[in-house]
Amino acid sequence: MNLLPKILLLALSVSASDPALAQQKFENLDRVDSLVAMTVGANMGEPGGPMAPVDRRLRLAACPTTPSVDGPVFGAAIVKCDALGWRIRVPLVAGGAAAASGPVARYAPAARAVPREAIVKKGDPVQLMAGNAAFSVSRMMVADEDGAVGQTIRVREDKKSAPILAQVVEMGIVRIPGFNNF
Repeated sequence: MNLLPKILLLALSVSASDPALAQQKFENLDRVDSLVAMTVGANMGEPGGPMAPVDRRLRLAACPTTPSVDGPVFGAAIVKCDALGWRIRVPLVAGGAAAASGPVARYAPAARAVPREAIVKKGDPVQLMAGNAAFSVSRMMVADEDGAVGQTIRVREDKKSAPILAQVVEMGIVRIPGFNNF
């Protein structure tokens, strides 16, 4: 008697009855797009809204709770699932209420973008700063592009070095994103 077909049939029926094996669940990226739009107060493509939908090639594990959305932070919304430990960055369109920082701007209706004057010009020497209340470090760099207060621009030490993204603080001073700056 040939038992192989019976064993294969039994294995297939067991795997089909186990939902974890039969279908792996991924995060609903449409839900992530909606959460980002609601948090920043602007729809996709609008000033302050997401630049584009979340990349559909992503296969994020389904978050057991609603993912949290922080931002805008340096031109992007940060979507994260604390329960599973994943985090993604969603770039935002410049301008609008989402371009401002702070909790009030997050819920403010989209405002008409007001052009800001660039106080750092391409080629200007700038002081790159990082630190917090306990320490600070700085280094002289050169701006690769124009920037107004609050904008993120590229700076570099010299023409051969790789660029670094920094946020314009005031004339001649930029800060590294992600540090608890003063």
